[in-house]
Amino acid sequence: MITVNNLSKSYNGVQVLNLENLEIPKGQSFGLVGNNGAGKTTFFSLLLDLIQPTSGHIENNGVMVHESEDWKPFTSAFIDETFLIGYLTAEEYFYFIGELRGQNKSDVDALLAQFADFFHDEILGKKKYLRDLSKGNQKKAGIVAALIGNPEVIILDEPFANLDPTTQIRLKQIIKDLAEQQGVTVLVSSHDLMHVTDVCERIVVLEKGDIVKDIQTSEATLKELEAHFTN
Repeated sequence: MITVNNLSKSYNGVQVLNLENLEIPKGQSFGLVGNNGAGKTTFFSLLLDLIQPTSGHIENNGVMVHESEDWKPFTSAFIDETFLIGYLTAEEYFYFIGELRGQNKSDVDALLAQFADFFHDEILGKKKYLRDLSKGNQKKAGIVAALIGNPEVIILDEPFANLDPTTQIRLKQIIKDLAEQQGVTVLVSSHDLMHVTDVCERIVVLEKGDIVKDIQTSEATLKELEAHFTN
């Protein structure tokens, strides 16, 4: 589904990402972990064509990301609150995303109804602009918006941050269902090793832009990751 070839990104001559080869198959729940500055957000930004690679390329379902926009109809993401439109209410934002993705209001309403427990009656029907919601509720809105239109690839950067424990547990189930039940390729970056181990079948560790571990998740993975970051 996603293929990375000789991908690098440098700023002012300093290399921040260097991925020689990386394959992420369709339907895989893929985790990306690393300390600050490891290159996680840089990789996601390249994957979404928000920045240009210094060398190499990413293919998303056979489409060269930085040369064509044909990957956009089947790819969605929530990176941070800049993906939101602050002067819209949650409903206005969801319907706007729905229009972009060929969904009518009833389609969007049907999807939103599936996530009533995720919203905790704090987002819909409140007549509040997205900019006035808490960081946690902004994140909930952004994550659910990324699900509109049945995307085949979903990219979530630090999705568990600012969420309460109940919502984190529900989000883990959502991510698992997307990959395991619906065959969606889900990419998750997180500083929370426990959460990413719970939801991802494969985890890649980045250090200073390089892949230093590529792990198929097992019962031993969390301890392996904790040992790696302890040392």
